[in-house]
Amino acid sequence: MNTTFTALIVFGCLVAAVLLGRGLRRMLPQEHLSADSRDVIKLAIGLVATMSALVLGLLVSSAKGSYDTERNEVIQMAAKVAFLDRALAVYGPEAAEARTRFHDAVKEAVRQMWPEEMRRPAQLAPNAQAGNVVYGILQALSPHDDAQRKLKEQAISVGVDIGQLRSLLVAQSVPSISTPMLIILVLWLAVIFLGFSTLAPPNVTTILALGVSAIAVSGAIFLILELDQPFGGIIRISSEPMVNALSQFAK
Repeated sequence: MNTTFTALIVFGCLVAAVLLGRGLRRMLPQEHLSADSRDVIKLAIGLVATMSALVLGLLVSSAKGSYDTERNEVIQMAAKVAFLDRALAVYGPEAAEARTRFHDAVKEAVRQMWPEEMRRPAQLAPNAQAGNVVYGILQALSPHDDAQRKLKEQAISVGVDIGQLRSLLVAQSVPSISTPMLIILVLWLAVIFLGFSTLAPPNVTTILALGVSAIAVSGAIFLILELDQPFGGIIRISSEPMVNALSQFAK
């Protein structure tokens, strides 16, 4: 889903609702805009506004929760990558090949998940072949003492954890924002702007206020959709934890 295009569509719908409300105000008989009628319309708009605020809050919470979850998983993966590298280094020269293959696999994963070109989609699916090679080399290690035996067990366990985290990121790449819920929310917002525009006096101040409100609401929708795509768009998860882990490889 193109977040910018969707936000522009929402803004267009709200502007159209404002313009329609202006037309309705001119067409409606005066008795339909009496004080009693205005009170009833305000109550109805208040009810819709309350429901819209609740749904908007749910969408923000869902998108932010998904973003934070995947960000924490990236941090965990970076920590496990650094730990596995140190474990292989401590193991000794026998793990040199495993360490080299592991370095290559991690660098390729970072390039796939955070492509240099912003428009290129992130590839979250792990390279199964490279992972199998590293796992096979770890299994083939022949420890000579208890210390190496424990290091081998820990290295295999951490390697499995890294693979699970990468697979979990792939499984969570499905959007968490429901399209029907988003459409219903936009319809409710259009009703609110239609009602406000119908009741508001026709002057530049009210038009400006409604225009700014439409921009703010569209910005909120844009923010929700961006948070729901943590590895794409403008508000993407930072690659700094993995880059810091890579910088430890040379030490």
